[in-house]
Amino acid sequence: MNDQPQISNPDSANIRTVPAFAEPGVPHIRTLNVPGMQALYVKEVRRFFKVQLQTIWAPAITTLLFLVIFTVALGGAGRTVIGVPFADFIAPGLIMMAMLQNSFANSSFSLLVGKIQGTIVDYLMPPLAVGELIIALIGAAVTRAILVGLALWLAMLLWPGVHVGADHLWAVAVFGVLGAMMLGFLGLITSVWAEKFDHAAAVTNFVVTPLALLSGTFYSVDKLAPWFQTIAHGNPVYYAIMGFRYGFIGTVDSTIANPVLTAVLMLVAVNIALGVITYRLLASGWKLKA
Repeated sequence: MNDQPQISNPDSANIRTVPAFAEPGVPHIRTLNVPGMQALYVKEVRRFFKVQLQTIWAPAITTLLFLVIFTVALGGAGRTVIGVPFADFIAPGLIMMAMLQNSFANSSFSLLVGKIQGTIVDYLMPPLAVGELIIALIGAAVTRAILVGLALWLAMLLWPGVHVGADHLWAVAVFGVLGAMMLGFLGLITSVWAEKFDHAAAVTNFVVTPLALLSGTFYSVDKLAPWFQTIAHGNPVYYAIMGFRYGFIGTVDSTIANPVLTAVLMLVAVNIALGVITYRLLASGWKLKA
């Protein structure tokens, strides 16, 4: 007599719960990958924060030297521009210029260094969608721009003869973020296109720096010849600096109707256009994937 229990279906005793995996090429994370974006954002912030003397404090000191030189050379004898002292006029423009340049520098370095060192797979393999990758990289670029701007703002608050109290804090925040995003997108586009650091440096020297210096940072655009005003109004950096300056001194150097609203709309449009270009480049894998 067999005392062992009878199992009608022997295979049923070995049934295991097998996790369901998505088919190859089908995303398993169907919602926004917040932890992944946060990890990449923190990684990018830590990267530039480890060398903060070079990435934050050095640009702040260099820009502060511009303020000292121009106020000593051109700001004497009570000179005013659009009704405010010359030092108060150029100080916000210098802060915005430093923010723009450092936002571009941060985002243009991110993917480029990965391509050169062969670690670009660290950006392409994680389960991050193209939009999530862009959000993290642009967020890090804007963070660096804000830190540089805050360092400069603090230094100028303590600098004698310069008044940088904000009249419209909302304008300072809005134009600061929109301007930093704009150059962040341009930096990402550059990092996708560039194959070596010389290419990124060429964009900095021949595109970013001229746009910043010819945007009314050191002079009032409404005093220029009409044809030069037209050129300045076609420069998107002009709207970032003009709106940012409005947040500090409460007035603008522009004859455009509704200049502040026009500046906001212009920057939003440029950001959308650059964002679409960045998305399409990253999605296509141009110069990133074999």
